[in-house]
Amino acid sequence: MRLQFAIRVALYCAIMFAVVMASLPHPPRLPGMSADKIQHMTAFATIGALAALGYPKTRLFTLFALLSALGGGIELIQAIPALNRDSDWMDWLADMAAGLVALCAIRALQRHRPPG
Repeated sequence: MRLQFAIRVALYCAIMFAVVMASLPHPPRLPGMSADKIQHMTAFATIGALAALGYPKTRLFTLFALLSALGGGIELIQAIPALNRDSDWMDWLADMAAGLVALCAIRALQRHRPPG
């Protein structure tokens, strides 16, 4: 249970980091992360993996719907003119794709792990 709690804390920290970075008018450049789609996919793969690990009994569809809502919300925030950000539905698709791949991968690993 302690591990699951730590994973959930890491999940919420990752979500906050993603929302803050997406909301900044001029976010700092992350080393090794030049392409916007790579940043989106990395963030949502991380969030998806942590969500699947932190909430192993929650249905995959529910987790995917929540990830999709988060990605859509971020794009709505980036549509605010004062932020000087670009809202792009392709970013939202990248978010959903990366999140779904991570969710499915973790669930597959959870199903096939040896008992113990």
